[in-house]
Amino acid sequence: MTNSIGEIRDADFLFVIGSNTTEAHPIIGMEMKQAVLRGATLVVADPRSIWLTSMAKRHLKLMPGTDVWLLNAMAHVIVEEKLYDAKFVEENTEGFEKVCEAVKSYTPEKAEEVTGVPAEDIRATAREYATTPKAGIYYTLGITEHTHGTDNVYALSNLVLMTGHLGHASTGLNPLRGQNNVQGANDAGASPVFYPGYQRVDDPDAQAKYEDSWGVPLSGEPGLNLNQMMKRVGSDIKGLFVMGEDIVLSEPDVSHLEEGLNHIDFVVLQDIFLNETARYADVVFPAACFAEKDGVFTNSERRVQLVRKALDPPGQARADWEILVHLANACGASWKYESPAQIYAEMVKDAPKFAGISHERIAREGGIQWPCTSPDDPGTQYLHKGKILRGRGLFQAVEYKPSKEQPDQEYSLVLSTGRTLYHYNAATQTRRSPGLVAKQPEAFVEIHPYDARQRNIKDGDMVEVRSRRGAIPCRALLSRQVRPGCIWIPFHFAEARANLLTTGEGDCLTGTAEYKVCAAEVRPLSESKPQVNFPGAFFHVNEGRQEG
Repeated sequence: MTNSIGEIRDADFLFVIGSNTTEAHPIIGMEMKQAVLRGATLVVADPRSIWLTSMAKRHLKLMPGTDVWLLNAMAHVIVEEKLYDAKFVEENTEGFEKVCEAVKSYTPEKAEEVTGVPAEDIRATAREYATTPKAGIYYTLGITEHTHGTDNVYALSNLVLMTGHLGHASTGLNPLRGQNNVQGANDAGASPVFYPGYQRVDDPDAQAKYEDSWGVPLSGEPGLNLNQMMKRVGSDIKGLFVMGEDIVLSEPDVSHLEEGLNHIDFVVLQDIFLNETARYADVVFPAACFAEKDGVFTNSERRVQLVRKALDPPGQARADWEILVHLANACGASWKYESPAQIYAEMVKDAPKFAGISHERIAREGGIQWPCTSPDDPGTQYLHKGKILRGRGLFQAVEYKPSKEQPDQEYSLVLSTGRTLYHYNAATQTRRSPGLVAKQPEAFVEIHPYDARQRNIKDGDMVEVRSRRGAIPCRALLSRQVRPGCIWIPFHFAEARANLLTTGEGDCLTGTAEYKVCAAEVRPLSESKPQVNFPGAFFHVNEGRQEG
């Protein structure tokens, strides 16, 4: 996030796109509710009606995968009506003219034809965003999990730059991180293209610095991204070390991955519970959970916070760092780390963005937001204050590219996947909690009543959801929260793995898979179980029954 979570409640305009914030990020969702209750304008752009749309002034219910059309149309309005911040653009950016030229043809009327969002709603949103000083954009995986996800982010960035909503409180471009400490993992260099602190591996100076610091030769070639890795499992990739992840549930087109796992030589799993991937593991390392180890987590607002051990891990389980040190030494290393604080100190000494942060300092002062370049640096509440970090903000003209897989006669529905409030990711932990299971016991597919009638499906029926890659059983949930022609499935359930259906196509730059758009079909199963309700989704069911 360019800005901080606490600033959200002071924003006067919130543009939430591709984020079911109250279910996937409930703490941040609370801040958004506070802003709206205070009088802020909320606009939500999402193919589904979500809880936030009940509070929103406007819901831009776009067709899945048409984000670039919507965002370029907003930019078109801002440029045509001269609502952009000319002084900010002149003094702080480059490439604006190319974007102006690119968005000329993206009129709101044409955008309405592609996205389904009324032209006047697009105009109103663009005007309100451009003319409100404290206006922030908030997005997550609904923007990035597309074959054109990078273009979606560029289009959002263009809106921020042309309006000057950067370098001030309660503004900015704010990706809400999807998993606990995913920000910290990237900060630490758990990436195929970066050393710690976002120093590129193909930068000769960075490579030389880390070769000297670590005392080993390093490659200047970026590694494989996750999507590339999963496609090579069992062929080029002969072994996997899977740590804190259930790839058999979370990766797209998972039947292809399972075929690769059946031909792989060796799999190590490091986790706190056995999961679906454990079926392929040759060795399992029992890990400690968050309450059983010391360390740091970094949240979405770049705040590094201490995790303190409250109890000993059970049995032979150990903290992750201890397992990795013992494994490295068994492989011939001579690592002598004695604490997470020592490991963190080694990381930050070569990463200027984090150089002022230490376990000892956080223990004294509380969480610290990077960049924090020295021990007396208080940290950074929001980025780009006074000056854009790269010198000038770079506009990127983007053109609309349709999603790789479109509905057809055989698979006539558009499937998107996502999370629910009661379960988390692969549900390795949450489905072991009786209370959460009672709230949401089984997988379901949201389908519009019109589409259900066409297929002779009733609310609560057991159905089969099928794509070109596989089929899963689900409970039908008739809902007007999805558009006609669209369906939605949570991916938490091992017995109904949504990622048997999703396509393995990925973004051309990042490799992020297109979890949000694939062609699918729904058919009744011959045997239907008794109808059940889905707590947490009563609004969906009741609305569907009124007219269904």
